[in-house]
Amino acid sequence: MVNVTEKKAVAFPGLFFVLIALVLAATTLAFFIPGVETENPAFLIPSVLWFLATMLVSVGFFINAPNEAKVLTVFGTYTGTVRDSGFWWANPLATKKKLSLRIRNFSSEQIKVNDLHGNPIEIAAVVVWQVTDTAKASFDVDAFESFVTVQSETALRALASEFPYDAQDEVRSSLRSNPTEVATLLKTQLQARLDLSGVTVLEARLTHLAYAPEIAHAMLRRQQAQAIVAARSKIVEGAVAMVQGALQALADRNIVTLDEERKAAMVNNLLVALVSDKDSQPIINTGSLY
Repeated sequence: MVNVTEKKAVAFPGLFFVLIALVLAATTLAFFIPGVETENPAFLIPSVLWFLATMLVSVGFFINAPNEAKVLTVFGTYTGTVRDSGFWWANPLATKKKLSLRIRNFSSEQIKVNDLHGNPIEIAAVVVWQVTDTAKASFDVDAFESFVTVQSETALRALASEFPYDAQDEVRSSLRSNPTEVATLLKTQLQARLDLSGVTVLEARLTHLAYAPEIAHAMLRRQQAQAIVAARSKIVEGAVAMVQGALQALADRNIVTLDEERKAAMVNNLLVALVSDKDSQPIINTGSLY
């Protein structure tokens, strides 16, 4: 396969060639009118030639809108691209293909894939892209819009299989917990796939992420259980610190002297009161442990 790279085409301001076309048209009439009146071939033949020259020059005119390009080919050979907006004239024998340079969005459909742990998930993304090499977009791929669509979905599937939906620990990255890292990696992988088509990826980001319906309920219960365990761990950790502080304060202020058995009973009561998820019922002890 021959790789084609964009280059600047030879084009001239259109107004200058408008004057040339007017001169050619006037010359055509200058020969045609006397030729018709006198029926003299010496006037008619040049008038036909001047007319053909006028038509040939007129074919070379074209207009470029902002963020638009014309890709020029002559008899199947790429000769260059005109990116500047305005009224231009170029080789009249060249085919001028219009190509948009505007920024475009592609929103993928929600697709079902398996994450790193094999769990079925639903995922979708939006890709912001722009044509930056008109030659590659025109000649290196068959239809660059379809190419972007297919490669975006392929990259999204590959990315989803590299991460778990939700990490069990904070060390491993996940699709849900690390959206910025996932978006950066998706953009990098997609750009590597689209370099061949002359397209630059400006942004790629997930727009939908969820467990597949068949496991969504089970995964929700697991997440709830994990949240409860994490919350209880924090509560226990705080309760231990509070009990430790209470015992230390009693000892520092000489309020009461507790032996190991009384300390154990106090720790037990405080932990039960602090850790319990229900309101504790206080019991006033007026006696002794012994």
